[in-house]
Amino acid sequence: MSRERLYLYDTTLRDGQQTQGVQFSTTEKMQIAEMLDGLGLDYIEGGWPG
Repeated sequence: MSRERLYLYDTTLRDGQQTQGVQFSTTEKMQIAEMLDGLGLDYIEGGWPG
């Protein structure tokens, strides 16, 4: 059986920010990104500059 590499891509910072009533502060965004990195995620989508 071959083992393929699984890549994880998280959109919390982009999709989560689009939820009504949710507005992450800069500090919260950094904390979320650091936690996701600590979990070993390969890609973190940060959103688009507005």
